[in-house]
Amino acid sequence: MSKLLCCFLLAGSLLTPALLPADTVVEEIIARVNNQIITRTDYEREQQQLKEEAQQQDPSHADQIVADQQKDVLRGLIDRQLLLEKGKDLDINADTELIKRLDEMRKQMKLDTMEDLEKAAASQGVSFEDFKQNMKTEIITQQVIQREVGSRVNISKEEERKFYDEHKSELSRPEQVRLSEILVSTEQAGNDEEKIAAAKAKADDLLKQIKAGADFAEIAKKSSEGPSAAQGGDLGYFERGKLAKQLEDLTFGMKKGDVSDVVRTKQGFVILKVTEHQTAGIPPFNEIEPRVQEAVYMKKLQPALREYLKKLREEAFIDIKPGYVDTGASPNETKPIVTTAAKESGAKALKKKKKLGVF
Repeated sequence: MSKLLCCFLLAGSLLTPALLPADTVVEEIIARVNNQIITRTDYEREQQQLKEEAQQQDPSHADQIVADQQKDVLRGLIDRQLLLEKGKDLDINADTELIKRLDEMRKQMKLDTMEDLEKAAASQGVSFEDFKQNMKTEIITQQVIQREVGSRVNISKEEERKFYDEHKSELSRPEQVRLSEILVSTEQAGNDEEKIAAAKAKADDLLKQIKAGADFAEIAKKSSEGPSAAQGGDLGYFERGKLAKQLEDLTFGMKKGDVSDVVRTKQGFVILKVTEHQTAGIPPFNEIEPRVQEAVYMKKLQPALREYLKKLREEAFIDIKPGYVDTGASPNETKPIVTTAAKESGAKALKKKKKLGVF
């Protein structure tokens, strides 16, 4: 399409076809949040994302999850816009954190440059600019929530203890180990005995360094060829039955802090460290206090956040097109009076967004 001209449609108003050039793109506006707009395209994109996340989360109950959350799609879009505007008021700049997160992603994917990361995104059909913008939005909204709401959430020891006592059955766990690895790959060696021997020698040397006192995580970051290298080799938790029998017998017989000898696997030569070895049953309170604290925090954060967003709504001008519902609306909201100047301003804003590729 050679040109993208946007006509601003206010709730309940229409432009007749005779007024529109042949190549005009008409975008339906379903909500205004101060001087920003939410379009039907935004709404449908959010619906599609909800469906995809539900499918990944629980394929067998995806339809029910979507049905339960569908009503809150517009609420979420308005929440996001209010938090973004608050972030601007607070002078929150996400640029530094965005670069940090993208660089961490680049390292995890073992890519040399940010251009390589962009190419990797493009190869998967992902718009790198959209991806960065979504990540930046997430960073800003998270920082606003933490500063304006999270910092005011107080948790007492009594609340933690009460939560622990009331949720013991949910806190019960099977025996599991948390592992870190250092991998020297032999995938490129094929049947070349010389290359395989060189890989084994490298792994032996790394183990020797660890036994001499070198930090396992640092060695992993520098020398491991596994996907977990950027995380210091951390592989997470494994229950019995989740590892190859050889590795299960080895690691479940180790204590926290133990490091294995060099082990030959299908991927290459690996050195494993047990960073945690948890017994089966209900863990003692002091062992999982941070986890309990986080659970209590999240339980208190949600209603506090909704109350905060209700307050932001009452301070904003929000207009919803008939047929759409903001489930987070406050009865004290002020509906804006739409003037000719506002219409022109909205049309210019939408046209600008179109040029920038937002829609």
